[in-house]
Amino acid sequence: MSSGSSRDQTPQAARTLRVDAHAGGQRIDNFLMKTLIKVPKSRVYRLLRTGQVRVNGGRKKPHYRLQQGDEVRTPPLVDAEKRVARIPEAVIARVTRDVIYEDDAVIVLNKQPGLAVHGGSGLVFGLIEALRQARDCKTLELAHRLDRDTSGCLLVAKHRPALVPLQQAFRDHRVEKTYLALTAGRWTQTECTVRKPLRKNQLQSGERMVHIDETGKPAVSHFRVVEQFEGAALVSVRIETGRTHQIRVHAASLGHPIVGDEKYGDRQLNQQLRQAGCKRLYLHAEHLVLLDQAAYRFHAPPDQQWQADMVRLRPSSL
Repeated sequence: MSSGSSRDQTPQAARTLRVDAHAGGQRIDNFLMKTLIKVPKSRVYRLLRTGQVRVNGGRKKPHYRLQQGDEVRTPPLVDAEKRVARIPEAVIARVTRDVIYEDDAVIVLNKQPGLAVHGGSGLVFGLIEALRQARDCKTLELAHRLDRDTSGCLLVAKHRPALVPLQQAFRDHRVEKTYLALTAGRWTQTECTVRKPLRKNQLQSGERMVHIDETGKPAVSHFRVVEQFEGAALVSVRIETGRTHQIRVHAASLGHPIVGDEKYGDRQLNQQLRQAGCKRLYLHAEHLVLLDQAAYRFHAPPDQQWQADMVRLRPSSL
């Protein structure tokens, strides 16, 4: 159906959905955002607030947790809001190719830089939408997130019974996460630990920024120099917490921002390295270990372009 067709504005009938075992225990707002694909989040909350969505015939607050067997009635919605965006075949193939492990509960991918993990904020789709389309499986869910320009290990749950314990493991810090980062400058020590709380704020432009603030959430990052180049260093970073932009802000606080970081980085060095062919954010999630499950130890090597860029830096005349 073309986007210009008048039929796009035809409301579809109201629907009644029965909650199955996989959806049981899920908040009603999250359930609706996955069920009413491409309906804006603001409208989902308006539907709940105005009572247009009913659970077993009654109104529910957004934080209500669904029970198996609940009946959720959604009102008629315009087809244009419900229509699923078409994801390019190249993206589908790319996501499929990036799978490095799979079993009955999870899928692990070596995410490439430049692809957001989910749609939103002006993005029609992300990795999770592409993976759902590739597998024809709507129950796939992200167990955690990576920034759009960060590459590496990404864990996806195949269904809710797998998702809930994984999310709890991340909340309880029972997941060990180690990254590789190319940072600016010469380090005077080979190892250090940063324990600085972080606080998120949003600029008037809508851009999200994170800064060190004693009133923020605790954040701990352990840095170890792997290789020192002339004007930059490759470091391994193990994080005990998973705050937004944690490694990027902590690295910048040490005077060694991550190369290619447009928010917190060294613009002059970024420009210099771009001219040398280094054109990405150099942050890669290399290892992911679930401490309670010995079998879940994942390694995602950096891509060939990353490795070629490291070779390029070794004889660098920065």
